[in-house]
Amino acid sequence: MKPHVDEDLCIGCALCEDLCPDVFQMGDDGLSHVITQSPGPDLYDCIRDAESSCPTEAITVTSGEAE
Repeated sequence: MKPHVDEDLCIGCALCEDLCPDVFQMGDDGLSHVITQSPGPDLYDCIRDAESSCPTEAITVTSGEAE
């Protein structure tokens, strides 16, 4: 699983960081950034929560390694 934040869509609401702080972090630019490029299975649920909760659908998740 590989999370990605589209900086053109991100509005900096920080919901993803609240839901999954081990993967998403607000940067100095006021936008969310992925800080864990290859998260383990223990983080999959919070990543999916962040993806589905993002108000602008800026977060996408693609298959990386076997899930």
